[in-house]
Amino acid sequence: MFDKILIANRGEIACRIIRSARKLGVKSVAVYSQADAGALHVALADQAVAIGGPAPRDSYLRADTIIQAALDSGAQAIHPGYGFLSENPDFVAAVEGAGLVFIGPSVSAIRAMGLKDAAKALMQDAGVPVVPGYHGANQDPEHLAGAADAIGYPVLIKAVAGGGGKGMRLVETPADFMQALDSAKGEAATAFGNDAVLVEKFILKPRHIEIQVFGDGVDAVHLFERDCSLQRRHQKVIEEAPAPGMTAEMRAAMGQAAVLAAQAIGYKGAGTVEFIVDGARGLRPDGFWFMEMNTRLQVEHPVTEAITGVDLVEWQLRVAAGEGLPLSQQALSITGHAFEARLYAEDVPAGFLPATGRLDHLRFSASARSDTGVQTGDQISPWYDPMIAKIVTHGPTRAVALKRLEAALAATEVAGTVTNLAFLGALTRHQGFRAGCVDTGLIARDIDVLSHVAEAEVWQIAAAAALAIDLPQLTDPLAGFTLGGPIWQDVALEGVDNLRIAVTCPMRARVQVNGQEVSVHAADGGLRVEGAPELVRGICTGGRITLFGAAPQLFTLRDPLVRDRGIDAGADVVLAPMPGLVKAVFVAAGDRVEHGARLAILEAMKMEHTLTAARAGTVAEVLTHAGAQVEAGAALVRLEDEA
Repeated sequence: MFDKILIANRGEIACRIIRSARKLGVKSVAVYSQADAGALHVALADQAVAIGGPAPRDSYLRADTIIQAALDSGAQAIHPGYGFLSENPDFVAAVEGAGLVFIGPSVSAIRAMGLKDAAKALMQDAGVPVVPGYHGANQDPEHLAGAADAIGYPVLIKAVAGGGGKGMRLVETPADFMQALDSAKGEAATAFGNDAVLVEKFILKPRHIEIQVFGDGVDAVHLFERDCSLQRRHQKVIEEAPAPGMTAEMRAAMGQAAVLAAQAIGYKGAGTVEFIVDGARGLRPDGFWFMEMNTRLQVEHPVTEAITGVDLVEWQLRVAAGEGLPLSQQALSITGHAFEARLYAEDVPAGFLPATGRLDHLRFSASARSDTGVQTGDQISPWYDPMIAKIVTHGPTRAVALKRLEAALAATEVAGTVTNLAFLGALTRHQGFRAGCVDTGLIARDIDVLSHVAEAEVWQIAAAAALAIDLPQLTDPLAGFTLGGPIWQDVALEGVDNLRIAVTCPMRARVQVNGQEVSVHAADGGLRVEGAPELVRGICTGGRITLFGAAPQLFTLRDPLVRDRGIDAGADVVLAPMPGLVKAVFVAAGDRVEHGARLAILEAMKMEHTLTAARAGTVAEVLTHAGAQVEAGAALVRLEDEA
């Protein structure tokens, strides 16, 4: 076994690897960018090395700097985590060329699966079923459009070097193909440095089921399946294992296909074989097709660990150190059911836009596994993926595991940035999902209900008013004492009129909401509010009040002395919805544009966002340029005033 390893990654996966390494008595070396100098993975590691600026290209993608850090620190091996350099064969070759061990598959295995088109041809030869589509080298747009016509719409355009939904577009009609192709190629070039794409038949009621495999370079086993069908923008939201409705016959068929895939390339370490499944006919052994193989550990690996009792990172370290497979296929079995929910800093009602901000408060449920790389006081940076944590629950049955997930999410507390926490909670209560009726279109079909923000109830407004005056801290015995009646003070919350509060005695108050009076008592670490179903927990920081619980509520304090001096944008000014890099600008002053026309592309948090005209008109000014780094709310394009 190694004495010391370097982890070429950051965030929750770096923390995860550090903990497993420590269990084996292996020391860890963290690397960090300028943006991550105070990060949790740096604090947890035995040693830490600075590797450059905040942009990934200046730090976590600098292979030579990372390898030198490993050599200088005395590390014997490098664990890549996932993302960044984890599936870069040139990095693997450089690691091994420096006399270090790469904790993962071989150069040849990564190259074999690195390009989706070549991988699918290889899988066909190995006897693994493959989705109908065009995987050839001809990238002429007219040729690709003809291939789409031959396959039959709807089709998926996918980057051959892709992953995480980047460079992927669903096209439902021939008229939309060329614009979708242009967009997919642009995003693929940015994300992977390769704009080549393939075209596949889109399965109308698809399920995304993947098989966890593990190999030692000679033999391989599978650790059963994960269902990753709950997705938005082709990115996973909640994963579970085993898959709902899975039969023993289909599990055996998918497991055998995945093992064949791993054996075909002499796979070593942890990997995932992803399949698209036709959910319209139920789970049948003839209804699944190979999509791609991820030659690394997956974000959702904890659900597999939960149902098998296996520590996959420990297995990675042991096999990389020269051991054979820790367990045979016959020794592996499934116990119970597990879920993983990905908690992100993102604005769901605004279309899942990534968000930034300082984590003023962060607390997880003690009853769930919470894999995180951040803590209270950390900043969600625009430079990296905005994941806050992975919340994982396990139970003897699917129903029990899901109820435990619902409870764990309700007990999770985040303040300082918008999150998808309420959305995740809504998913756990979705009747179709509860029943196990899942497919990749579920979220899109029911997005209005799942992302609905309910109007605040009177008791919630009363609780917000109490937190605004910091009622729990009013412990002075004379608090609220008056010789006359109660002293009322106004509380200015955005969107709430006629709100006032009066402290009546220590940690007690009366709140009036549009004439309705509610009593509030600070106790037991929260607020006892008249009309509330349970103890209310919340926090007031930075002019924002966050109420925690199953349906989190956010209130903003309004300063009556400050007037909004921002641009009254409306449909006339296009603003940056988040901090990011202006990738392209498509218009110039004087151009006539139609409603919905593309004006610019903003790249932020590893995704491209197309900004469009909210109305038809003439461009008055272009206030940015390609290559500009802009802040959230920055004016980018202004249309002429309508006469």
